[in-house]
Amino acid sequence: MIPFLDLKAQYETVGADIEAAVIAALRSCNYVLGQPVADFEADFAAYCGAEQAIAVSSGTSALHLALLAAGVGQGDEVITVSATFVATAAAVIYCGATPVFVDVDPVSWTMDPAKIAAAITPRTRAILPVHLHGRLADMEAIDAIARRHGLAVIEDAAQAHGAERGGKRAGAFGAMGCFSFYPGKNLGACGEGGAIVTSDPALAATLRTLRDWGQEGKYNHVRHGFNFRMDAVQGAALGVKLRHLDGWNAARRRVAQAYQQGLADGIRRPAPIGKDTVSHVYAIQISDRADVQALLGERGIATGIHYPVPVHLQPAYAHLGYKAGDLPVTEALAHDWLSLPLYPEMSDADVATVIEAVNFTTIDKLAGAA
Repeated sequence: MIPFLDLKAQYETVGADIEAAVIAALRSCNYVLGQPVADFEADFAAYCGAEQAIAVSSGTSALHLALLAAGVGQGDEVITVSATFVATAAAVIYCGATPVFVDVDPVSWTMDPAKIAAAITPRTRAILPVHLHGRLADMEAIDAIARRHGLAVIEDAAQAHGAERGGKRAGAFGAMGCFSFYPGKNLGACGEGGAIVTSDPALAATLRTLRDWGQEGKYNHVRHGFNFRMDAVQGAALGVKLRHLDGWNAARRRVAQAYQQGLADGIRRPAPIGKDTVSHVYAIQISDRADVQALLGERGIATGIHYPVPVHLQPAYAHLGYKAGDLPVTEALAHDWLSLPLYPEMSDADVATVIEAVNFTTIDKLAGAA
């Protein structure tokens, strides 16, 4: 069986160092924030090319606090995409604001800048692009639009740790960049975790109070805040893993590029893989996805689907008033995406096996359909 993701293989390479760092954190008896978290914040900020990183309890917490720090509140609107995990939209709603969805580009699968202007209203406060599957959105175009309209840009970089364009990394394009360290991410914790990076000292100061009950010093609550602190164990583990991130991203690109080159011409695949993507997910487009997924499973190959129902068509978001057909590119991709196995430790033999199986299965299905 070729798994979709193999965290045990990763642990075999770094487990001893993680265990040593975690034991040291446990023996310190300082379990919330503390030195391991502070050290990781400094290292991660430097890695992203930002002045500061603020570690929090999850990627969702990062988005929530970044929006609040940007002044998003009741009655405001935030332009984002529906081709994402639901947390992107949920964070907007947590602030009392309304997510306004625009369609994605059919090639990059990220926010289409050409769709933004029509979505801006007097209530628009921010733009929240998503670096889907680890690929940078067109941040230069998005930032230019935001500047013209006086809007904040907050990056949902939950899947894009280390993605780079023009010498700038994910998280450093907008006013703030938000990351998730869910275990399956390119940089994953041993549990939940997240971070916001920024080079604005005022935003950083606000974020540090928001994550810790609104405190500036003990029992001095200057604003309404939350218990969104990172624990020391996660900071210790992430500090170890960060040293390996570039190597893991390079290995992910190797697998993705092998898929790009080896899959049959009739199989629709992502845009070319470069430094602007860290290949968190490698998805192909298959119109008869369920059948292909079942056939691959019979051949011992695990696959995934990200995300089969876009956010604007989820039952919990029906109150926003969207209907099928409103975001045609997003909806077509959601219908067709099939994610192939991808993790840094994947062997060349396993990659070749996946390619052969996908080609055989897909060609067989196409021949049957003809």
